[in-house]
Amino acid sequence: MKSRRVHFVSLGCPKNLVDSEVMLGMLVSEGFALTGDPRLAEIIIVNTCAFIEDAKKEAIDVILSMAQHKREGDAEMLVVAGCLPQRYEREMEGLFPEVDLFVGAGEFPKIVEFIRDAGEGGRVRVGRPEYLYDHRSPRQQATPAHTTYIKIAEGCFHPCSFCIIPKLRGRFRSRDPESIVAEARGMLGRGVRELGLIAQDSTAYGRGREFDLPGLVERIAGLPGEKWIRIMYAYPHGFPMRLIDVMKEHREVCRYLDVPIQHISERVLGSMRRRGGAAEIRGLMDALRSELPDIALRTSLIVGYPGENQAEFAELYDFVRDSRFEHLGVFTFSPEEGTAAAKLEDRVPPEVAVERRDRIMELQQGIAREKNASLVGRRLKVLVDGPSEQSEHLIAARHEGQAPDIDGVVYINEGNPKVGEFTRVEITDSHVYDLVGRVV
Repeated sequence: MKSRRVHFVSLGCPKNLVDSEVMLGMLVSEGFALTGDPRLAEIIIVNTCAFIEDAKKEAIDVILSMAQHKREGDAEMLVVAGCLPQRYEREMEGLFPEVDLFVGAGEFPKIVEFIRDAGEGGRVRVGRPEYLYDHRSPRQQATPAHTTYIKIAEGCFHPCSFCIIPKLRGRFRSRDPESIVAEARGMLGRGVRELGLIAQDSTAYGRGREFDLPGLVERIAGLPGEKWIRIMYAYPHGFPMRLIDVMKEHREVCRYLDVPIQHISERVLGSMRRRGGAAEIRGLMDALRSELPDIALRTSLIVGYPGENQAEFAELYDFVRDSRFEHLGVFTFSPEEGTAAAKLEDRVPPEVAVERRDRIMELQQGIAREKNASLVGRRLKVLVDGPSEQSEHLIAARHEGQAPDIDGVVYINEGNPKVGEFTRVEITDSHVYDLVGRVV
């Protein structure tokens, strides 16, 4: 029987990308063929994100674009999966009559079954999100061959007032460490050099169980092969301090942490229902800088949260100035329906929120420029990603303080390093976010 051609679009964060890779693996293992051209596909699948308003708008734009390809090309079926149908189950059919099948974040493991049974039993398949993939799950890697992500847990138990994730992804549940180690071993055996450990809250891994994140990282670090282990989405409350010792002891663990703090005002954090508080955040930042002086820290912030006054914003601004994060993202508050924060009054005017965001980003650009300038003349180990999109004469690489896709890169303009391998470069120039270097 002829293979049906599938075009797949994955939106959102790396956690969503892992779901997409599992779906792709299931499709390929069942004989479906993949195509990068939606005009040649018989089935088009869009895995959506619905975390904030901008993500929803992007998802809608892509769905409508793929619907156009369906009308003009060979596609017989358009499938929308992930968080958007999980969040808006009842509205989907009316909003998108051109979509043939909606599959929620909890039902995507049945994607092959649903496609084959399309038309029998309804267009919307949204169940309770309880699935947790393991090392035996088929998976088609969509990232470059040398870098990938391992989702170590799913769901979330935090009550953050602005966030819809617990409703979309279900209760927090950790994967078995044996399964994660087996998956990591298999990836390293296939030539992967960078393993990104991800979850809604990576630091909560194993909470309530007999294992934890430091122990998991130790075990992965002990696997054979040259590698980087990168930890993303480390919630500051309940941070396992032994992880700092593990990072000091194992150079395979990147001197890098992504710690989303959202704010530093005690009142704002309380209204956000963030566990822990300002003292815990400040203490963690001080400990990380003290014990790991060369660590690169990334964080994310929300400005314009309801009730945020000028003094509270000034406190956040001063904290960013003093903390000197290597990488930082700032979002303006998005009142998401279904969240507690959406019901709050005393809204900050949108133009004020945007102005506050721009002020912090301007501050951060100055910090990033100074930090990058301090690296000129140093020799750094980098992982080579491949030809740069900026110029055919440049090779893009990253040092351990740069995560793929979200941070800057090192542009190599002298030397011919091998893609997917580690090499050393001398930094010869710097910009706000990126560096330039030559192979040594």
